[in-house]
Amino acid sequence: MKFQYEKEYDSVFDELKDRGYFEAATDEEELAEKLKNEKLTFYCGFDATADSLTVGHLIQIMVMMRMQNYGHRPIALLGGGTTMIGDPSGRSDMRMVMTKERIDHNADCFYKQFQRFLEFENDGEDSGDKAIMVNNGDWLLNLPFVDFLRDVGSNFLVNEMLKKDAYKNRMEKGLTFFEFSYMLLQSYDFLELFRRHNCTLEIGGSDQWSNIIGGYDLIRKKEDEKVYGMTFKLLTTADGVKMGKSQKGAVWLDEKKTSAYELFQYMRNVDDRDVEKFLLMLTFLPTDECRRLGNGKDAKEINHAKEVLAYEITKLIHGEEKAKEALEASKALFSGAGDESAMPTTEIEKEELPMGILTLLTKLGLTKSNSQARDSVKGGGVSINDEKITDPRFEINEELFEDGKIIVKKGKKTFHKVTIK
Repeated sequence: MKFQYEKEYDSVFDELKDRGYFEAATDEEELAEKLKNEKLTFYCGFDATADSLTVGHLIQIMVMMRMQNYGHRPIALLGGGTTMIGDPSGRSDMRMVMTKERIDHNADCFYKQFQRFLEFENDGEDSGDKAIMVNNGDWLLNLPFVDFLRDVGSNFLVNEMLKKDAYKNRMEKGLTFFEFSYMLLQSYDFLELFRRHNCTLEIGGSDQWSNIIGGYDLIRKKEDEKVYGMTFKLLTTADGVKMGKSQKGAVWLDEKKTSAYELFQYMRNVDDRDVEKFLLMLTFLPTDECRRLGNGKDAKEINHAKEVLAYEITKLIHGEEKAKEALEASKALFSGAGDESAMPTTEIEKEELPMGILTLLTKLGLTKSNSQARDSVKGGGVSINDEKITDPRFEINEELFEDGKIIVKKGKKTFHKVTIK
């Protein structure tokens, strides 16, 4: 079932600009008119570098959902071919080379996750505004090398490519020809999708501008046709850091890797300065409501806005039931009310007690090692049942368990329930 929400604007372009997504576009005024008066087929590419999408992908996903809601047709392009190389954009080093089997597995995981957000064709028909998903491995992996260089590579000037940020930032440390070819492959993707599906618009994060322009120019040269490119602001915090990283690493959309509760807590604890922006860009609440919530006058109003933000995002990704469970668990922690059943929980054997606090923190995955656990304890960042623990020699014994459980808190944002088997 396609996700739908009440349209507030005459066109999706107006909505993307007003809610803060838009960064740049080729032929901006012309594209704005087309998005208002025509139904375009557009694509966004996702290299399969992991077995789950992350919170960092949400901007592209939200844009695709909004575009489809206005009648435009999305193509979700899985990078079964381009992931074999890895996009150098925004990188200070070369990406890890992955096997084809690993990439195919990751691409399959992406496909399943996308089913939550877009309405896809059920029978393979290529029509209407229903999304399709394609894999660029279908046309890239068997390309004859010399033919590709002659047909595509001849349209790219090396001196112009080296001026692009994607490559310029890597020149000091060294750039392999392996990665240098990435722009050609992504540009060729646009050409293939134009030919196969009449795709006339490529979208992506602002770090993809150079690659998008490559495809835009290639189609003009090879087909003598007009296409468009549009980029969006990267999801960053008020401090300029890319959104989607936690103490444990990436914040995943796969519940097995990041639970609904952990996602809720991550969003619940964003910086006050980011609340309005994230409400506008990561939820489907009305624009005025996002701005009203994000401009709370005191701590109570801002905390309520964060709770709404966390709930809406968790509902979008994991469904309403999981969002309600996470909300109740959060209330159990912060106000003593609600249901804590959604909190991450580890069960230990009674025979394991007493257990050192350092061992426990590492066992729960709250720290990577006992030495890291020691630093956290000495720094005053660890509590058991709201009692701060500062002695690294502290031991967890059975007497600490109230109603068969203890709540371990690390820092301000991480909670974990421990029960006795």
